Amino acid sequence: MDYIADLHIHSKYAGACSDQLILENLDRVAKIKGIQIIGTGDFTHPLWSKDLKGRLEETEGSGLYRLKGSNTGTRFMLTSEVSLFFGNGDAGSRVKKIHNLIFAPSLEVVDQINDRLGKYGNLASDGRPILQLSNSDLVEMLYKADPRIMVMPSHVWTPWFGVLGAMSGFNSLEEAYGDQVKHIYALEMGLSSDPLMNWRISKLDKFTLLAGSDAHSLPKIGREAIVFGFDDEKVSYGSITDAIKEKRIKMTLKFYPEEGKYHFDGHRACNVSLSPEDAKKYGNICPRCRKQLTIGVLHRVESLADRKEGERSATAKPFVHIIQLQDIIAYVTKKGVGTSSVSRLYDAFIKEFGTEFNVLLNADITKISEIEPEVGRAIENVRNGRVRITPGYDGVFGVIDILDQMPEQSKRGNQKRISEF
Repeated sequence: MDYIADLHIHSKYAGACSDQLILENLDRVAKIKGIQIIGTGDFTHPLWSKDLKGRLEETEGSGLYRLKGSNTGTRFMLTSEVSLFFGNGDAGSRVKKIHNLIFAPSLEVVDQINDRLGKYGNLASDGRPILQLSNSDLVEMLYKADPRIMVMPSHVWTPWFGVLGAMSGFNSLEEAYGDQVKHIYALEMGLSSDPLMNWRISKLDKFTLLAGSDAHSLPKIGREAIVFGFDDEKVSYGSITDAIKEKRIKMTLKFYPEEGKYHFDGHRACNVSLSPEDAKKYGNICPRCRKQLTIGVLHRVESLADRKEGERSATAKPFVHIIQLQDIIAYVTKKGVGTSSVSRLYDAFIKEFGTEFNVLLNADITKISEIEPEVGRAIENVRNGRVRITPGYDGVFGVIDILDQMPEQSKRGNQKRISEF
């Protein structure tokens, strides 16, 4: 049986996150999306942790939880993200700022984690707290507390907070985690990279490549996810973490990386977006203001790659690119994502096909087109990779054209954007 999981989300207690990210809504939206297992996010925050303990109940000792009184079938896995802030002790050395995901097997273990992490920062300050702690110290501390705890780097290629990002100061997970890398089994790719890009670095072959939405609002839940395949219906925290450790992920559902807001190099203040090749021509300096460009994920991957573009890891797992249904409907109808007309059409698809993922991945295109022909054509294009993309850069999301409505400029697989200055 297949289980779709989104294990990286946030709660209303995280900075810049919607106050609609509460348990009832997470439970409901996961059902609509077709997500069977959703992360809680932010279990380090005292108020959210209290809510989790009061509102969730464990399902048959599995280490997964359900909302009390709910019949959706949604299972919650205890997850959180922390922002580490540390240096290497050398005078004048750059401070490292790295995000890590934490998975916990029970609410009792969450209490143990929070007792330990509370010594290194104010857990009540944010759902994703800032801790004065190194990567290796975090992993060592939590592994000693309970070896079932799983730690992994979040969105590894993000320029400032990803462990392999351009500003991280690290060129490998071994360098970033030291001898504790032996307890790192996976990494989260982030929105601006996909498996094809990560397969270019052979040192990453030993790690399972995961995808998560990092949702800051309800509509963003499920924009990336993982598919697990289990032989029976008895899914548990242990079966999930074992599948991750043993590289038994069935599939990842991925953002088009060009749509991610750090794919290309650029400078948002000057509206400058450059491919790695063009950025190098300018010495990685903004040609307008002469300040340093933000070096994007594609550039960073290419700088560390030891395989040619298109080469696959021997441990490669399948993946598909997806675009969320509301975004597709908004694109086709030329209406805002939050408008009533988009919501009505979205609800019509859910009523007919059950879940959003069923519409995106499985539903017959002819039947989709009976509700809205252009949505059917758009979904068929997405399934076949027939999209054009203007890549995102320096915090600006990329723009995707699904029905050839943009000028001939930037196609999937040939996304070089030449800018004239």
